[in-house]
Amino acid sequence: MDKVFPTIFAIILVLGVFTLIWWGWRNRQRRQADTQPLPEVPELTEPLADVEGQYVATTSEGDWLDRIAVHSLGLRTRSRLSVHPEGILFSRSGAPDLFIAKEQYDDVRLESGMAGKFVEKDGLLVLSWRLGEQALDTGFRTQKAAERTPLFELLRSITPHHESHSTESNNADFHKTDFHSTEKDG
Repeated sequence: MDKVFPTIFAIILVLGVFTLIWWGWRNRQRRQADTQPLPEVPELTEPLADVEGQYVATTSEGDWLDRIAVHSLGLRTRSRLSVHPEGILFSRSGAPDLFIAKEQYDDVRLESGMAGKFVEKDGLLVLSWRLGEQALDTGFRTQKAAERTPLFELLRSITPHHESHSTESNNADFHKTDFHSTEKDG
């Protein structure tokens, strides 16, 4: 009988915490209801790169805590990131695929964390892009550490404002990168 009250109190406390989390997520979804729907994934040509890893989240650009809750963009999932001449595709497990057309893609940078995922210095690739008029950041962590730098360089080479990037090079100058290493993140 001595342990009944603390047990009931602990259960009520845990249920209260989960209720507050659910309530906050639901309110975030309501505030973000005007976010445009995700674009359909078009027919894509052969990928320039195809890398396994983890889709971390999508946040408002520059605000790594403002996770986008609508369209499953705030859910962390296993994912494959493939770079195509038409754009960038995140094939996500348990969530709709996310396609960023090359016209929507703005930039890439390396960060140590975003939206509840923190890793070593420069351990996350963060892609900046636009969904309609809304500027967003999407985080991705490669499964193999050796794939991060070549993928970053490829993504950087296709940014609209990259110095060596020209309109003629959109389809012609892309090159395959070897993404078959065995080194894993630790």
